[in-house]
Formats: sequence, C-alpha cells, structure tokens
Amino acid sequence: MILKVLQDFLQKNFLSISNKDHFLQFISKATSYFYHKKSTMDKIESKHKEVIEFYKKNADEKVVKMLSRYFKEGLDAYGSDKDKAEAQRKIWLAKWEKDMTIVDYLDLGDRLVSTGKYEEAFCANNFILSKKEEFSIETFERIGKWLENGIQNWANTDVLCMQVLSEFIYNDIIQPENFMHWTESESKWKRRAVPVTFVEAIKKGYKPEPILSVIEKLMEDSEEDVQKGLGTLLREIWKKQPKIAEAFLFEWKDKCGRKIIHYATEKMDNDSKAKFKKTKK
Repeated sequence: MILKVLQDFLQKNFLSISNKDHFLQFISKATSYFYHKKSTMDKIESKHKEVIEFYKKNADEKVVKMLSRYFKEGLDAYGSDKDKAEAQRKIWLAKWEKDMTIVDYLDLGDRLVSTGKYEEAFCANNFILSKKEEFSIETFERIGKWLENGIQNWANTDVLCMQVLSEFIYNDIIQPENFMHWTESESKWKRRAVPVTFVEAIKKGYKPEPILSVIEKLMEDSEEDVQKGLGTLLREIWKKQPKIAEAFLFEWKDKCGRKIIHYATEKMDNDSKAKFKKTKK
C-alpha cells in the first residue's frame, strides 16, 4: 500500500526511471526498518509487562515495610519473596536466551529502571549481566544512564556496581578515568557508583593511584550517600596499602565530609583515628 502510493506520486511528478528506482529502494528499506523496529518494541513491551505481572502477583506489603527500614528516603517496591524472584529471573533468562540481544536487554533495562521499582532494577542488572561477554564502552555509558533515569536508592546502585559495572574494569573495557565525568553528574547515585565500583577493583588488586586521582573530584561532595561510598573505598585501600590511604586522608581531612573519615578509619585503632580529626581553627 505504501509503495503503491509512492509509485503513483513519482509518476505524477515525472521523475526519471533512475530516480524512481533509487527512491523506491530507499523507501523499501525504510519500511522494513520501521516494521522491524516496531516488532522489537512490541517484544520489549511484552517482556516488561510479564515482569510487572509476576511482581504484582507476588507482592507483599509486609516485605515492603520490612525493607523500608533500611532506606531513609523511602522505598518503592513490590515486596516479593527474594528466593522466588531470583528463581523467576533465571527462568526468564533461559526462556529468552535466543530471543534477546544485548541491545534488547539494554532497551528493556531502560524501561525497568524508569519505573523506580526496587525489584525491576534488579531484573535490569541480571538481564544485562547475561550479556557480559558483549560489553563495550558504549554499553558502559548506556548503563550509566540508568543511575540518572530511575535508580534511586543505595541498594540498587551498589548491586549494579558490584555485579555489572565492575565487569568493565575486570575486562579492561574501561579505565578509572572513564568515570571522571560521572563525578559531575547531578545524580548522587551516579556519583556514588564511582567509589563503590572502585571498591571491587581494589579487592581484585588494582593500583589505588589512578583511582585516587578520580575520587579527588568527589571529596567535597555534600551528599552522605556519596561520602559513605568514598569512605568505604578508602577503608578498602587502607587494608591493602595503609600508607597511601593515610596520606590521602590526611590531605583531605579538613576539607572532606566527616562521613568519609568515619567510614575510612572504622578499622583503625584509636591512636590512628586521632590523626584524622579535623584541625581546630
């Protein structure tokens, strides 16, 4: 139907045979692309609806109330049983293995995190992790947008860092400096993701110096959730290389947030902790 209308239009406008052929080829390809895109969108929407239906069916307000104690800003959750939800995610991954590409899972992840639902963000993590062999710098930046467009608590942030973002470092897809522009994000969760991902890198034996160069940009961050992430990272560095961590902390002790110092010095003895008290003016 579309092609017939275009052919009539071309004939009425006396275009040459050559131009008509080229134009029709273009329209044919554009039409094929449109239908393919629509089919993909329908597929993603269908799977998202399946996820929502499962969680609504297994919602429990008692679980939401119990979990909410750990989130001072509140928690938007269904309250599903953890083990049942984990088993269902495995079923989905097995069922969708041949049907879903990494791009499909990124598109589905966009939808899942945009709802702000606690459990849906965990689904996004699990689904994209199943394609970790195909990760690229473009994947890294796309996933980073989830921290600005839906993820809104420390638990979803930290699991994304530990399970997914850490893979980009382990496999040398990115370097610490690739996180530099994340330190300027308006989202405190994206800023928190920087030190929390680096915690996993330090545990794997990565050198702290390039990491410290990145987190300097965050040391005066006023958000407690970011400060806690930074303090945890510095504590992990201190376990491996105490001299480097203490020198860095001493440089920042009078300028950085106190939560950073509190978390970073948590495992130190009292005499060591005393060195990092803020200097009285």
